[in-house]
Amino acid sequence: MLRIVVIGSAAGGGFPQWNCSTDACNQARTGDALARTQSSLAVTADDEHWYLFNASPDLRHQINSTPALHPKNGLRHSPISGVIVTNADVDHIAGLLTLRESAPLVLYATERVHGTLRANSVFNVLNSELVARLPMTLGQSFELKTPEGKSGGMIIEPFVVPGKVALYLENPDAGPNFGSQSEDTIGLRIQSMEGGEYFFYIPGCASVPPELAARLQSAPLVLFDGTLWQDDEMQVAGVGIKTGQRMGHISMSGPEGAIAALEGLNVVRKVFVHINNTNPTLLADSPERHKVEALGWEIAFDGMEICL
Repeated sequence: MLRIVVIGSAAGGGFPQWNCSTDACNQARTGDALARTQSSLAVTADDEHWYLFNASPDLRHQINSTPALHPKNGLRHSPISGVIVTNADVDHIAGLLTLRESAPLVLYATERVHGTLRANSVFNVLNSELVARLPMTLGQSFELKTPEGKSGGMIIEPFVVPGKVALYLENPDAGPNFGSQSEDTIGLRIQSMEGGEYFFYIPGCASVPPELAARLQSAPLVLFDGTLWQDDEMQVAGVGIKTGQRMGHISMSGPEGAIAALEGLNVVRKVFVHINNTNPTLLADSPERHKVEALGWEIAFDGMEICL
């Protein structure tokens, strides 16, 4: 069995975002809308060893809000055995700094992302004697390990998805898409070693080409990039100048959006994660939320638990 907890369901900045005063963010502040922290999952195959999939800046709060992640044995302990990072976005790596208190961990990322972490010495607060940094190779499955080298009970397959290099790494002189490379944005297939249950986690994605659609065909569960409802939503809301495509994110709606792209793939359960504070589907009574749910999708929330 796989036990999945969405410990953070919002995109970068969370909901409400600290400097945003839209009606939706103000509703989140007053409790009239459900507040959300930044994107991350916690997954276990044995209820003993937990793995974080991305480490958001809100990680300390997320751990404290998730009893399964609390210390259980002795004065210094954590059930968190490792972290798997899908890209080098700030909202997916800044939480690594929260894990600096001399705890044994295994950190998995592509070599490209590991290079970004090595280049910033602040991440050296992760004690190299306790935190093993292991590379993931696209298209090659591997078994998660505990810090002691035992099985973590899951098989991970990383694969490329369309996307973009992290904003702070953009290089206008490096060619198309600001120098983005295949290892900059990945999806994951996560499978239990014991029962064979599996799901897909794709928190960032710019489009769904045929090879990705084929991979997702008949999947039992897909957690997918739900950053924006429509491509120009931040511009229309007056809170930003970038489109979703400029940021490397597919929209939910429209003929080229995620809902249309996954329609007909026979995915059993479809859940949007990494949802931006401008996305109207965050509001439970919005027409967009009703439409998404009518089309068979769910909007993730912090604390959402799924068992396969």
